[in-house]
Amino acid sequence: ARLLPLTARACCCARLAKRASRRVPLLAVHLRRRLLRASSSKVRLLRHSSLAPAPPSSKMITCGPALSFVRRLLRRKIITLDSLEDSKLCRCLSTVDLIALGVGSTLGAGVYVLAGEVAKADSGPSIVLSFLIAALASVMAGLCYAEFGARVPKTGSAYLYTYVTVGELWAFITGWNLILSYVIGTSSVARAWSGTFDELLGKQIGYFFRTYFRMNYSGLAEYPDFFAVCLILLLAGLLSFGVKESAWVNKVFTAVNILVLLFVMISGFVKGDMNNWKKTEEFLINYTVYIENLSSPENVTSAFGVGGFMPYGFTGTLAGAATCFYAFIGFDCIATTGEEVKNPQKAIPIGIVTSLLVCFMAYFGVSAALTLMMPYYLIDEKSPLPVAFEYVGWGPAKYVVAVGSLCALSTSLLGSMFPLPRILFAMARDGLLFRFLAKVSKRQSPVAATLTAGCISGKLGTFRSCLIGT
Repeated sequence: ARLLPLTARACCCARLAKRASRRVPLLAVHLRRRLLRASSSKVRLLRHSSLAPAPPSSKMITCGPALSFVRRLLRRKIITLDSLEDSKLCRCLSTVDLIALGVGSTLGAGVYVLAGEVAKADSGPSIVLSFLIAALASVMAGLCYAEFGARVPKTGSAYLYTYVTVGELWAFITGWNLILSYVIGTSSVARAWSGTFDELLGKQIGYFFRTYFRMNYSGLAEYPDFFAVCLILLLAGLLSFGVKESAWVNKVFTAVNILVLLFVMISGFVKGDMNNWKKTEEFLINYTVYIENLSSPENVTSAFGVGGFMPYGFTGTLAGAATCFYAFIGFDCIATTGEEVKNPQKAIPIGIVTSLLVCFMAYFGVSAALTLMMPYYLIDEKSPLPVAFEYVGWGPAKYVVAVGSLCALSTSLLGSMFPLPRILFAMARDGLLFRFLAKVSKRQSPVAATLTAGCISGKLGTFRSCLIGT
């Protein structure tokens, strides 16, 4: 097979030389030289033993199926202009809807807990700088999502981006990682919502289920949380009804959450005291002696740093930033709406960057207000804002905080459930999951994937003991 091009080239040169000899002698000489070189190359190749055709063998193993399988694993998805315009989902979301979705899923209940925990253990008043550093790192990741979302405005988020750039195998792994994270997040937030609501009712719901439905099995919850599964199924029905209606409900809860956070920030700046950012090391040593019942402050080291704006130094500020970075997780759900946005190339980047900016301002303001209202070493790690309001004499304000916390949990739950059916829909459409998950209702919503995701998350949230962290 390797000799055929040389033979054809030699014959071609011979014909050209014969034609050109009648017109241009110099060209004929040049072509004859090329003919001689091609003939000598042919002779040398024939003499080379390694190029001689091997005799057929019945023991030769063909690697065609194996190569085909490997190519299937590494093949990448091709996105064309026709595929960008072809979508079964309803393009009805605006830029404001994406911003509300990103803020709601990112600015969850952690804003009511995380600031107090990091301020007391790691950063002190410099928690505002910790949030700034974490926000800058999150913006870099957000710009990557914005670039991918503008270039590939299709449903699938990181799964689709991996499929387009790396290959099918890694896209399959990425898709299942996303499914696992969203399922665990949905069930955990649902149980947190149920627990918070139970606290407002004096733990009556937990007492009833603990009395009549107690489970004594390791690895499972103390009792089945039917309230959490009902909440998940309710939101799954809302999501399957239509994306526009879901976006409207999300905007309502997000607006209430933002109003509560504005109330917290204004209250903190009104009742705050700048001296809480200027505590001296001597004062902290005396306070350490007081709480530990020591007789003398000699040779005593403060248990709360050296005081000032950075009581634990810049190292503590960076340690707090590492924890605060997880507070900005959630904006990636915007990338799953590529086929449901009116102008995805413009709306997705604006939605991601703006939602991160709004979340940073909220975290910055709440943490500053909290550390101004009371000294950082007195902050309660589990419920910092209610304790802070009681410290300044505004005890009834804790009910406002409770309402904001429930709204934040609602938007966070909706933000966890919203992208999960889109991932299932994208993988099913590409043939990596069951085909029925790619079915779309008359209202152009992935109803099969939504109900399936709701059932799986509800089952996990009912029986599993999920540890709710920051």
